[in-house]
Amino acid sequence: MSDDVIRAKASGSAPVPLSVLDLVTVGSGRTAAQALGTSVGLARLAEHRGYHRHWVAEHHSMPGVASSSPAVILAHLAAHTSRIRLGSGGVMLPNHAPLVIAEQFGTLEAMAPGRIDLGLGRAPGTDGATAAALRRTDRLSEGADEFPEQLAELVRFLDDDFPDGHPYARIHAVPGPVQGPTGRPPVWLLGSSGFSARLAGMLGLPFAFAHHFSARNTIPALDLYRETFRASAVLDAPYALIGVSALASDDEREARRQVLTGALSMLRLRTGRPGLIPAPEEAEAYAFSAAERDFVDGWLANVVHGTPDEVRTGLDDLQKRTGADELMITANVHGAEARLRSYELIADAYGLPGGGSGLGTAAQAS
Repeated sequence: MSDDVIRAKASGSAPVPLSVLDLVTVGSGRTAAQALGTSVGLARLAEHRGYHRHWVAEHHSMPGVASSSPAVILAHLAAHTSRIRLGSGGVMLPNHAPLVIAEQFGTLEAMAPGRIDLGLGRAPGTDGATAAALRRTDRLSEGADEFPEQLAELVRFLDDDFPDGHPYARIHAVPGPVQGPTGRPPVWLLGSSGFSARLAGMLGLPFAFAHHFSARNTIPALDLYRETFRASAVLDAPYALIGVSALASDDEREARRQVLTGALSMLRLRTGRPGLIPAPEEAEAYAFSAAERDFVDGWLANVVHGTPDEVRTGLDDLQKRTGADELMITANVHGAEARLRSYELIADAYGLPGGGSGLGTAAQAS
């Protein structure tokens, strides 16, 4: 595996490596083009400030999330960065033919050698009707049920090592390890329950858990991953990353005001009303019912937000409780400026390099 941080923790004052999960959020009054421009700025900022990796996630039919094509976005980010690891958090394997993913990520690895991660999930990343349109089938359970077999097939394509006599033995994913100087991208399994945790452990792969939307399952899933882990050619010991919703602001009240936009967006998504991320003014003026207020309060309880010192304390406490080897921070809020500023402030709180550059403002304008 080409990711050295998996074998040796990052330097600096952060207890574990810090990374970025980018949903390419589109706020009301903005466009997908602007959101993608912000993602470029965020990747440049993250690279400059010493974040370890920048992942984008596959979602479909969600107006407020412009990350339906991770491989396309990653190619764009690779052209605007030079060091930071880039990857999928993740590609939803049941939506795609394994050969197609192997070709896409082999191409990315050839474009940015040694910097690409392939994170894989077994959920569709959307609603059932959209998943059926993606897969051209109504058998939506088929993809999840066949995930281990699809994963094995994908790894064979990535390694170009189907055995003689296999129907795919003469098929090659190009570019692939033969054509690339660094082999193939490391594979991660992603999950929000125990299935992928167990599979990642049995296969000796790194595991990323979606704490940011499945917080109560985090510790059970990580325990299961560690209990079932078997050393492999990839890893000698378990390596677990967790996704965390976090937003830092110079003012605690402003942080609360910003994260409410993401909470309202999630409420609408969960109740079948997906849309653009609402502006803070809209979120503040929204008349929540009692049930909606309970949902929002529960959601915000798992979003680390406040001043930079408060956010660092919250992240450190979460890391200690879970034993996570890496924290991947996502900021699902309306404003591009608030998101970029948050990553700057968190980097400052941890003493990461490159402080005082003002790159966040410059990056947003790019």
